Amino acid sequence: MRRLHLPLLILLLTGLSLGVFYHKVWNLGFPVLPAQTTDNWTVEARVAFEPTGGALTARLFLPHEPPGFALLDEHFVSRGYGLATGMGADNREATWTTRSPSGRQVLYYRAAVYQLQRSLRTQPEYPGPADVPDLEEPYLSAAETIIDQVRARSADITSFATVLVRDMLSAADENMGLFVSGNASERDRVAVAIELLAGARIPARMAHGLQLTDRGRDLQPRTWLEVHNTREWVAVNPNDGSVGYPEHFLVWWYGDGDPVELSRARNAQVSFAVSRNFQDAVDTAQQRAKLLNSRVMDFSLFGLPVQTQNMYRVLLMVPVGAMIIVLLRNVVGVQTFGTFMPVLIALSFRETELLGGVILFTLIVSLGLAIRFYLEHLKLLLVPRLAAVVSIVVMLMLALSILSHRLGIEHGLAIALFPMVILAMTIERMSIVWEEHGAGDAIRQGIGSLMVAVAGYLLMINPYIEHLIFVFPELLLIVLAATLLLGRYTGYRLSELLRFRVLAGRSKS
Repeated sequence: MRRLHLPLLILLLTGLSLGVFYHKVWNLGFPVLPAQTTDNWTVEARVAFEPTGGALTARLFLPHEPPGFALLDEHFVSRGYGLATGMGADNREATWTTRSPSGRQVLYYRAAVYQLQRSLRTQPEYPGPADVPDLEEPYLSAAETIIDQVRARSADITSFATVLVRDMLSAADENMGLFVSGNASERDRVAVAIELLAGARIPARMAHGLQLTDRGRDLQPRTWLEVHNTREWVAVNPNDGSVGYPEHFLVWWYGDGDPVELSRARNAQVSFAVSRNFQDAVDTAQQRAKLLNSRVMDFSLFGLPVQTQNMYRVLLMVPVGAMIIVLLRNVVGVQTFGTFMPVLIALSFRETELLGGVILFTLIVSLGLAIRFYLEHLKLLLVPRLAAVVSIVVMLMLALSILSHRLGIEHGLAIALFPMVILAMTIERMSIVWEEHGAGDAIRQGIGSLMVAVAGYLLMINPYIEHLIFVFPELLLIVLAATLLLGRYTGYRLSELLRFRVLAGRSKS
């Protein structure tokens, strides 16, 4: 059981991380690439009418879980009116009420929606077979003939509806001519289709929506047919019988009624306007998460102050850099001074830039090492010697900053961002290795530390990795799992394979 403890822990961390990552990407729409934007649409409905006296009630159908879209935000502009929203029989409704309006009244509803890669709406239960309409002759016989002819040329419910719509468009059959004329409107054709589909016990409904176009004004709603195939509602175009809604089509309401109902008012006029916007995909995902009441956002970094967020953009990259150090030390075999020194130096390179940082680091360590050898002759104790090295490092950093400023080299001013204590410890460690193992080992470990710091820097400035770790901090669990896995590695390092390749050749011979 002890042998399985670490593998199970690694699997648990990896599974938990990938599970949260999948939920945030697939269900909430968080982007996996930086600087992604989403197409957002602002849709506005303007309702104008004239009151006829007395208490007034105006009811407007609202979009509710439209297929292919998500509702991000909505606003109501109705000064002096009471407002209530709720679900009606088939549609979500907004109800405005006022006691004594005077003059022409105008109400506004504005919604922000964005198109989804996949529909997130919940499919309602199967409504059951439709009730057969009560028709009189000759309509009853004509309807039965039409249904038999369409059934013979269709394979399922969806194809039945498409064949029926195409027959209605041609209107060449005298039986179809009893129900619909050649110049019938979309709405009339859909109403007839619903009636004939009911004769075949197929549930169907009328849908109304807008074709979203940028800067569209006075848009007219289009009518669509939806049939239920026992699993979901399927849209059918009443103009050509094609299946599915076109791109950027927003379903607004269902049923054969008008979108507005008025009490004690007349001359209702409804107009729709649309404008297209581009919004950061992360902001869109956050709004979507709030609408879904996702608990994930309670633990999101985006709820922190901006200053704190910027700090964690840097700190969250430290575990990634530490994992790279573990990989290079334990698997590749690169020798470094300590574990955290290369990571902290890599963080400093983020501000100094790579070339300037390498030059400044090499210069400070070289000068500090020379002074450290001088301090060796003073026979100081360890702690005072370290304190003296720290003081010398600070003075060297100050001198280089002043000198670079006088020479107009702005990168030299960033030397103050180097961790002075880490520099002092590096100088101390390097001098000890120099004395105990020789200059070769000291220089080799110094170059190895610098190489690892450069590798960590190149990884930590990668915009894709920084975006993934900040937006999906749960991925750090995978970093932890990889670090634990590397912690059990006891095989040969790559550098050792190169060192002992001669012995391997002899053993084969």
